[in-house]
Amino acid sequence: MNSRRQITRVAGVCALVALAATAAACGSSSPSGSSSTPAATATSASSAPATSPAATSTGSAPAGATAAITTNWETFFNIKTSSAKRVTLLQDGSQFASIIKAQQDSPLAAGLTAKVKSISDVTSSQATVKYDLVVGGSKVPMTGDAVYEDGTWKVGAATFCGLLTLEGLKKMPAACSSAT
Repeated sequence: MNSRRQITRVAGVCALVALAATAAACGSSSPSGSSSTPAATATSASSAPATSPAATSTGSAPAGATAAITTNWETFFNIKTSSAKRVTLLQDGSQFASIIKAQQDSPLAAGLTAKVKSISDVTSSQATVKYDLVVGGSKVPMTGDAVYEDGTWKVGAATFCGLLTLEGLKKMPAACSSAT
């Protein structure tokens, strides 16, 4: 796919996501321990987050990191995952609870999901995730970071803030100023 077409596609997906997030954010101002895409709890979405054993003393990646990252990343972006669950799968998630709740309640965000394609550069605390952001059957290739926090692999705050920026969110959560 040529780069012009890819840019147009990304812009279209981002516009849809932006519209959903912005519309939802305007309708909700109270934080509520929620998360990033619409509700409806699924069996897999309501189970405990996938974790992996602590890193070895040599600082290598935790065993099972790839599977845990994939499970938690896709759960975070799954429409059937409750917003409360999404908060637990986002680095510093409680700081983003109100925006996650706003997105959760937006019918326009209902078709947003993610599919992990690969995970690389896995250390004891971080990994690079290549994934497709999927909206209405259209896939947009993206790259983000997973962070090992409190014994769980989570979507990195910097990745989430980057998506909010792409959405064109006018007022960024304060937590994005410290996300790197």
